[in-house]
Amino acid sequence: MPLNLPDRLPAIELLKKENIFVIDSSRAETQDIRPLRIIVLNLMPLKITTETDLVRLLSNTPLQIELSFMKLKSHTSKNTPIEHMKAFYKDFDLMKGEKYDGMIITGAPVEQLDYEEVTYWPEVTMIFDWARTHVTSTLYICWAAQAGLYHFYGIPKYSLDKKMFGVFKHNLHNSQLSIFRGFDDEFYVPHSRHTEIRREDILKVKELELLSESDDSGVYMVMARKGREFFITGHSEYSPNTLDTEYKRDLSKGLDIEMPKNYYKDDDPNSEPLVRWRAHANLLFANWLNYYVYQETPFDINKIE
Repeated sequence: MPLNLPDRLPAIELLKKENIFVIDSSRAETQDIRPLRIIVLNLMPLKITTETDLVRLLSNTPLQIELSFMKLKSHTSKNTPIEHMKAFYKDFDLMKGEKYDGMIITGAPVEQLDYEEVTYWPEVTMIFDWARTHVTSTLYICWAAQAGLYHFYGIPKYSLDKKMFGVFKHNLHNSQLSIFRGFDDEFYVPHSRHTEIRREDILKVKELELLSESDDSGVYMVMARKGREFFITGHSEYSPNTLDTEYKRDLSKGLDIEMPKNYYKDDDPNSEPLVRWRAHANLLFANWLNYYVYQETPFDINKIE
């Protein structure tokens, strides 16, 4: 099935060039199907890039999905045209009366601040709380994962001596879970962050299950509430060139940045990236949508509790 996107969303034309089947909302309205309602709280600065990365993965299933975008009232994006924000994003206040089958909350460039120092912390934690009663399953990514674990379970974050930057090998702790259906014993994930959460803190909380980690990059995936919440510290959604763009941007600014590990062929930044996380990323999002959203959400969306 195609992904049902808002009319004129830039991701539509970008992904059609990749032979990914997407349709706009005008066409989708003619199909007699109850689509999954997925809401994205996009906290990343380059919103169009993040939208396209997520749409690329969400479209790779036989499920029809109706995608909506939420923004914060207490924060104004400086890196995305205001016309785009007005056309495709709504404030939480306008959406809080609705219910959704699934939600994705992205990372944000505020990880080096204490949580309470983030200007939109009160609003974003209100949305975290709202999701527990209005969404069947929520996927927290990168900073959002750290923030959600702190808000709900008191899990602290720790500053790293240097940026965790590159593509790292991960392993599974419970390969029988549906979220890992089709996964290999080892898989790769891109990371780009200055802070971490630690396994010993996760293991102290009985409501949390540590599902996956890396010898190099630490905790990757944590589950709570039997899959109604997933906290993911890496960026499985990243496109092939995202780390390259980040690396060359920081170099141009004169920042002290190391080359992303395990990323370029022969560790040569003039070479193309060696992409080895895309199959895992597609499985991750397909499994989440199928087993934790589609198969768990009620047909009458208003019965989500």
